[in-house]
Formats: sequence, structure tokens, C-alpha cells
Amino acid sequence: MKQRLAAGGMSGTSLDGIDAALVRVIGEGLGMTVETVQCASRPLGALGDALRPLAEQRPVDARDFPRLGLKVGEAHAELLAELARDERVELIAVHGQTVFHDPPLSAQLINPHPIVRRLGAPVVFDLRGADLASGGQGAPITPLADHILFGRCDESRAVVNLGGFANFTWLPPFTGDDEAALPAIRGGDICACNQLLDAIARHCFHSPYDIDGQRANQGQINEAAHRALLPILRAQASAGRSLGSGDELADWADGHGAVCPGADLARTAAAAIAVVIAESLGEADRIILAGGGALNQALWRELSQRAKAPVRRSDDLGVPAQYREAIAMAVLGALSADGVPITLPQVTGCACPAPNAGCWTHP
Repeated sequence: MKQRLAAGGMSGTSLDGIDAALVRVIGEGLGMTVETVQCASRPLGALGDALRPLAEQRPVDARDFPRLGLKVGEAHAELLAELARDERVELIAVHGQTVFHDPPLSAQLINPHPIVRRLGAPVVFDLRGADLASGGQGAPITPLADHILFGRCDESRAVVNLGGFANFTWLPPFTGDDEAALPAIRGGDICACNQLLDAIARHCFHSPYDIDGQRANQGQINEAAHRALLPILRAQASAGRSLGSGDELADWADGHGAVCPGADLARTAAAAIAVVIAESLGEADRIILAGGGALNQALWRELSQRAKAPVRRSDDLGVPAQYREAIAMAVLGALSADGVPITLPQVTGCACPAPNAGCWTHP
């Protein structure tokens, strides 16, 4: 059976770092299985600080776009080269840094050419563009990868990514019939998550993020702030669109930060986010958490208490929670290479049949 080494790179909207994953792909198309070989991450540091004005829609010089795109590509190339070492990687998929998302417009900033040159492998990028051009939201794009990674089961599962924005994939019980399973897959964005929690950490703790949610875990829920936040998050969850620029909710954090201690504000936000996520998942036999927010103790505790099904981290199923999106990028790259459309019309709203996605650049 055909085997390939594929790599994926992801830099999320939280602007805290780059995650990379190397996976072994066994088989082709929707019949493939995937084994995680190795993962690594690297903080964005000063590059993240330079990217933030773009993501926050502050005025910048036109030259900043190609300059920072090149730096994002170089940072990916360095991390991926360290990850691969002496392995021969056959394909690489990189998401790029989202600096604007308001369908049909979306910008994921990355110059792929340093990656191609450094690793000598073809690179696929611009994974959202074809879906957007076909009338879709361009997001979420991971449900098909979630089907590959988590769909081998006799139970329904909700895979929840706790990233800058929380999103979910709902997977039906899978018996091996893709034609029956794929149309039943659901997914969508829910609400702001780490975007809000990290904004609180920057404002209140002078830190890029609240490590493992330690500060939030020490706080108490402020009922007034909680009541104010819930309808905002519920409005995002019911909007039926992908979330992005303008949905970060920094105004709520700024408004309540003046009267609410930082730990309480962080705990309140975690509790409200958990409420809305739990409300949005519907019926599932199991809930699987992934993304950086899966390490947040306060968010984990609140979700575990409010969810209607058992909650597990994706680590328990062989997919490290922090690297689920990077692993998903590698899977999407392999699917794209095999000619499989990577988005689902019932998830993104694109025209049916879904388009083949991604732009390739070769050595």
C-alpha cells in the first residue's frame, strides 16, 4: 500500500506561534489512514508582534505584506526542516497567517518559496481560496481531515477546536461507507475563544497568554460580566458564518477589565465560552477537545461540567491536542494531492460539488 511522509504547518489567529507536524499517510484519498510521526512548535515572538497590526486592521505600509509574508515562510521553512531532519518529505501543506477574514475576502499570509527551496518538496497553500470563490465561507476546512483522523468509530463524535475562535466538527458513526458518512458531517465556527482569553492575558497579566489557564483557574465568575458576554457569544454561534476580523471581542474585555480583576475576568470568559460551546454541539456520544485551549485548565473544567457527553482530549486518540490543526493541514495536503476536494458544501456553504483546493508550488 502506498505510503508518504507529509508535513503540515499552522500559524493560528492567536499569533503565538507556528505548529508543525510530520505524518505518515498510508493509502490514498478518503481511504487513507494517518500516523503522527513527530510534532514541534516555535513561538512567533517579534514576528507575531509585527503581524498583529495587520491582523487588527491597523494602517501599515504596502511593503509590510510581502516582507512579513516572506518572514512567515522563512520561519515555517526553518521549523519544518528541523522537524523533517533526514526524512524525505513528499508534500507539505501550510495554512499561512490569517490577517483578514470576512468572506468572500480572506488573506492567509505566507510566501511558500523558502519552504520549497529548503525542503525540496512541493508545497500547497491558499487552502481556502477555491471554496471562497465557489460561494463558501472558506471555513471550517478541517472537517474532512477530522473524518480521516477520528471517524473510525461506532459512535458519533464532536471534535472541538479551541483555537483563536472555537469551531467544531460533528462526525456520524462511521462504518466504512464514505458516501453515507460525508453528507452527514456537520461543522462550523462557534465563538471567540483564545482570541478573547489572550486579549485578557495581554491586558491584565502582561503576558501573551494565560499559561494552562492558571490565572483563570484561580478566579471567580463575575455574574454581571458573564451576563453581558453570553448574548454576544451566542450571537456569534447563531450567525451561520465563519468568524474572523472584527469578532475578537476585545471591547468586552476592555469594558469589564476596568472593574473586574484579571483572574476573575479570565475565568468569566472561560465559563461563558464553555456555555456557548456546550449549547452548540447538539447530541454526540463523545466530545474531543483539541487546539491550544484544550490545555486551559479553567476552560477544560467548565466544558467538562457543562457538556452533555464525556469529554476527552484528542491526545487520548493519538492526535496531540496542540498539533491537531498542523496534522489536519498535512492530511488536507495529501487529500488535495490525490484530487479530493477538501471542503464540504454543507459545512462551508460552497457550491456542490466542492472545488479542488489549494495552490501548488514545486521544486
